[in-house]
Amino acid sequence: MPIAPGGAPLSIVAGIREFAHATPDRVAVIDGDRTLTFAALDERASRLANHLLDAGLRPQERVAVLLGNRLEYPEVAAGLAKAGLVMVPLNPRLTPAEATYIVEHSGAKAVVLDRALTSIVAPVVAERRLACLVVDDGTPGAGYEEALAVADSGDPEVATSEHDPFCITYTSGTTGRPKGVLISHRSRVLTFSMSALEWNLGNGRVSAAVGPMYHGAGFAFGYAPVYTGGTVTMLRKWDPVGFLDLVERDRVQSTFLIPTMAMGLRALGAEEIARRDLTSLDTLYFNAAALPWELKQWVLDTFPGRDVHELYGSTESGIITNLRPAHMRSKPGSVGHPWFHTEVRVVDEQGAEVGPGQPGELFSRSPYLMNGYLDDPEATAACTTEDGFVTCGDIVVRDKDGFISIVDRKKDLIISGGTNVYPREIEEVLARHPSVVESAVVGEPDDTWGETVVAHVVVREGHQLDIAALERLCRDHLAGFKVPRRWYRIEALPRNAGGKVSKRDLRAPVATP
Repeated sequence: MPIAPGGAPLSIVAGIREFAHATPDRVAVIDGDRTLTFAALDERASRLANHLLDAGLRPQERVAVLLGNRLEYPEVAAGLAKAGLVMVPLNPRLTPAEATYIVEHSGAKAVVLDRALTSIVAPVVAERRLACLVVDDGTPGAGYEEALAVADSGDPEVATSEHDPFCITYTSGTTGRPKGVLISHRSRVLTFSMSALEWNLGNGRVSAAVGPMYHGAGFAFGYAPVYTGGTVTMLRKWDPVGFLDLVERDRVQSTFLIPTMAMGLRALGAEEIARRDLTSLDTLYFNAAALPWELKQWVLDTFPGRDVHELYGSTESGIITNLRPAHMRSKPGSVGHPWFHTEVRVVDEQGAEVGPGQPGELFSRSPYLMNGYLDDPEATAACTTEDGFVTCGDIVVRDKDGFISIVDRKKDLIISGGTNVYPREIEEVLARHPSVVESAVVGEPDDTWGETVVAHVVVREGHQLDIAALERLCRDHLAGFKVPRRWYRIEALPRNAGGKVSKRDLRAPVATP
């Protein structure tokens, strides 16, 4: 195959190959008491690739992967890339019907799965007679280890273009059927490299895979450390105490968290955190949802002297902005400037760019953008401009210094009496009240106003929903038309796989508090 102009194509397996030669005995992956060196990771990925090719799969065919955060995830991703196959990550929390839709829509020819999750894909595996490789913790006859043991250990080196997809990641489906987002090798290799530069991952460093690996951000920040020569330690499922144990045991230096995880850590109390040796931890970076100012202050105060970042992006666009440590206190509410190699536009309904302080829809263009939605050219065209900018539907404001703040999701906008109401602004105010853990503000149909503002509120244990106090707080900081007219207490906000609140799943209770 002739080499394309500009040299060898980028591939997500390149870093594994490189460090298997450079640092073969260095530990690449930690999963509890199991470890994997770079040499072993590289060889096992080759064995998996050869097994799948020998089974009849052909380059660019799709393989569904149903695994939690575990040692095998990086080698499965690398093995698929070595074979030129495309990974289709599945969320372990899917129902069989949801998994069936994704497997069928993607056209997956095989499944690699954890034995404990078999029931999720059993119907579609049986119906479509899919080949399965079953991973299990040390159980003989599980399939995966047996397959690797007899497969050729040589790297098949199947050629792929850097613009070919390495995976198809399905959106969470908060606004309808999930869409398959085509993500290229080039997109993710550049994401890995820039992430290592920005968030102190990579060579000689230990990072934690805390976010779920089946999710776009979780995979990017769990695989990037290994791709760039570092060590990643797996947290199998989120648990605040387990996370602190992981940091202390493996001397974790960098970690990616989402705001709900910070809430869980805060709920442990200062004493539980203070009694741990967390001195290795020097970098924390947050994504997936807005980090409320009150919670951000807690993070800064609890982990003094650490580099704390807040980044913003989407499955379709990759990372778009990053707020760096120097501006965490001076720019409350901001998600920073455009990230490396990224251009942005903020436009009104007519597509004209708006000035500083004016809300508008954010579009970005960068090498991290998706290739489009699988078999859905209409949806791809609806979010893409002719010159290659993509929107994920967020309304933002850019200040005079170029710092971007998210106002709200365009789809979450409430129009009450012809006036735009942005729920996030109200949620930020409610977060100031000491009894409020978190809230979600939505619009409900109203015969007079079109929509009326309502708030679903999670309150701290032992507290009541004090509507009068919350209304006073809102009136002190918000115009009257923004104050919620109805209040509902809720035990927990519904969330999708990426940790974002799924507002479409919020329903008015039969009886209000």
